[in-house]
Amino acid sequence: MRVSDETTRQRIREALRSEPATPSSLAATFDLTPDAALGHVEHVARSVDGADDDEQVLVAPPTCTSCGFDDFDDLLNRPSRCPHCRGESVSEPTITIE
Repeated sequence: MRVSDETTRQRIREALRSEPATPSSLAATFDLTPDAALGHVEHVARSVDGADDDEQVLVAPPTCTSCGFDDFDDLLNRPSRCPHCRGESVSEPTITIE
């Protein structure tokens, strides 16, 4: 299958199989907004979870760089503030398929 024949979600799935990525890096690679990239990742995660193969989507949670808080409710989210210290320096989640 040529790259032009693949959907954006198929290309994102292949990219996440090869290396971990953040929503911003996926957005830059596939010419999307970070929120649109997260929407595609959510669909990819559902299709991976529903498949019979042994793959799974793994998410390293967002982390506050000020206090280290990483217990966010929604791992596939780009929080603007830390709920613990209210700091605005929060890293993005990192997503991969293994």
